[in-house]
Amino acid sequence: MFRLLLIASIAIAGAFAVGNPSDAYAETVKSNSEINLDNYRYEWQTSNGISAQESGIGGDHATGGFSYYSPEGELVQLNYVADANGFQPAGSHVPTPPPIPAAIIRSLEYIRTHPQYVEPEYPQQRVQQRVQQRAPVRQGQRQFSKAFAG
Repeated sequence: MFRLLLIASIAIAGAFAVGNPSDAYAETVKSNSEINLDNYRYEWQTSNGISAQESGIGGDHATGGFSYYSPEGELVQLNYVADANGFQPAGSHVPTPPPIPAAIIRSLEYIRTHPQYVEPEYPQQRVQQRVQQRAPVRQGQRQFSKAFAG
């Protein structure tokens, strides 16, 4: 039974691992690059529809994108900006967070417009704090310095 399961698993994995045979023989049909002291630019494209381009200024800012065909045959395109704010991709396949529920938006607005409650300080609390700050040494008690503490 184990052997049959192992053979079936290998056969199924092999069937799905074939991929697109044209990718193995893809050729570069376009390739340009330009490198200067303060900027750069490159672009390339292959015969199977994969392409990429990027341009940058100094080492602080880059914009670009790439595209390819998914195994389902759909064109996948991604454009991006990379700068002081990090890598910011944009594309139809990039996941987006769900919308914030209206109740959460209302509660955040309420918190913003209503300052936090500050509990008043009572006289006894002030006295207790002063006593804790000044703990006097009584007559006859020994004081040890840190130099002799072991």
